[in-house]
Amino acid sequence: MSGVASERAAKVGKGVASMAHPERAEGQAVDPRPPNGAGSRLSRRHAKWLVRAGAIAAFLVAWQVYGEHVNAILLVPPTAIVGQFGTMLRDGVLLNALGASLEALVIGFGGGLVAGVTLGVIWARFAVVDWAIQPFVSALWSTPLIALVPLYVLWFGFGLLAQVMIIASFTFFPILLNTYQGASSVDQALLEVARTYGCTNWQTWKHVTIPSAIPYILAGLNVAIGHALTGMIIAEFYTNAVGLGGIVLKSADTFQTARMFVPIVTLMLLGIVTIGSTRRLKSRFAKWSTLSEQK
Repeated sequence: MSGVASERAAKVGKGVASMAHPERAEGQAVDPRPPNGAGSRLSRRHAKWLVRAGAIAAFLVAWQVYGEHVNAILLVPPTAIVGQFGTMLRDGVLLNALGASLEALVIGFGGGLVAGVTLGVIWARFAVVDWAIQPFVSALWSTPLIALVPLYVLWFGFGLLAQVMIIASFTFFPILLNTYQGASSVDQALLEVARTYGCTNWQTWKHVTIPSAIPYILAGLNVAIGHALTGMIIAEFYTNAVGLGGIVLKSADTFQTARMFVPIVTLMLLGIVTIGSTRRLKSRFAKWSTLSEQK
């Protein structure tokens, strides 16, 4: 019986794939040539990057001109930040701070991700869990998490554990809500295919529900990364200031504006890299959800 059920589950996967890509159905050849709009999409992509590069260049030029004519305590030009960036790289201050921040970020983000996906799937799977946790999720999600940070410091101290717990909390809710939304809003046509082939409840979840939730989870990652970076800096403001947040605090206290901008720019670059990575993951593991983005 288990062999028959597995065979039926495999057929469900083929059925879902044929629904998503009907041109690849058995007996039909797929034209390897690019579609007629490929050239226009390519030129549009080039134009998009040219516009972005031009906007960034114009912003930096305006910043440079304005920054040279104001008090250095209020604002410094980009060239001063680049010079300070090189100095902090050479003396190791920036790399040490970045390493301390990344340690807490990786652990906290990983913990929040695992907890959010796990509870989100359970939440969507069992109605009794939905009834039980809905009030708590609504209450905590509507509460600014920064208001709970002093409690975390009281409970977990001023060290790495407190930072990890704060970052995990900032990561947890976007992942939880997106996972629940994805797992509870599966296309009914796909579920009907699974029932037609006689799949068990577990096989339906494994081959239909969870794969359908992947785009939602990856979209939640984009939001969660920004929240996690925010939580990382807030955690360092309230705990031992040894990371990038510590440099911001100490530089602000001593009016070293150029030095203060270095960790801020580093955080921006870190956010760009991580969000870009999640978008590549989405394009690889959830290609069917990115078709509209490529048009």
